[in-house]
Amino acid sequence: MHMIHRLRHTTLFLLFLAVCVVPGVLHAQGPATVVYLVRHAEKADDGTDDPPLTGEGTHRAQVLAGLLSDAGITRVLSTDFNRTRDTATPTAAALGLEVEIYDPRAPDALAERLGGSGERVLVVGHSNTTPALVELLGGEPGDPIREEDEYDRLYVVVLGPEGASTVLLRYGNGAGH
Repeated sequence: MHMIHRLRHTTLFLLFLAVCVVPGVLHAQGPATVVYLVRHAEKADDGTDDPPLTGEGTHRAQVLAGLLSDAGITRVLSTDFNRTRDTATPTAAALGLEVEIYDPRAPDALAERLGGSGERVLVVGHSNTTPALVELLGGEPGDPIREEDEYDRLYVVVLGPEGASTVLLRYGNGAGH
C-alpha cells in the first residue's frame, strides 16, 4: 500500500511538472498547446461492437477527471463510441464542457487542428489511434498499447515553438502494468 501511495505522489508530481512547469517555460516564447491523450477505460465484453465501460472502467474515468481537474482543459474530444464517450464524460462534466466528437479516421486533420492552438485538450481514443495521434503531434508514443489489458496510459504532449515533448504517465487502479 505504501508503494502505491508513493507511486501516486510521483505520478501527481510528474503531472504537475508536465502541466505547470514546462508550459510555463514555453509560454515565455508563445502559448504552448498541451494535449492529454488516453485510450478509453476498461470496456465490457457484451458481444457488441460498441460496448459500455465496466465498473472498473467507470471508476478509471472518474479518476481521470479528478487527475485533470486543475489542468486548465478547455476542450474534451472523443471518438463516437460508448466506451470513449463514457471515458471522456466525467472530465467534461466536471469542467462544464461538452464532449466533442472527432473522426478517428482523420488523424492528420485532428493533429493539424490541435497543433499550435494554444489550448489544453483531452483526447480520448483507442489502443491504435492514441499512439498514432501522439506521433502525428510530434510526440513519442512508446511501445504499442496492449489491447487486452492496458488502459492506464496518459500521454501529455506539450507543443511549443521548439517542437513537442512527451510525458507518459500511468493512472488509476493497476497503473504501471
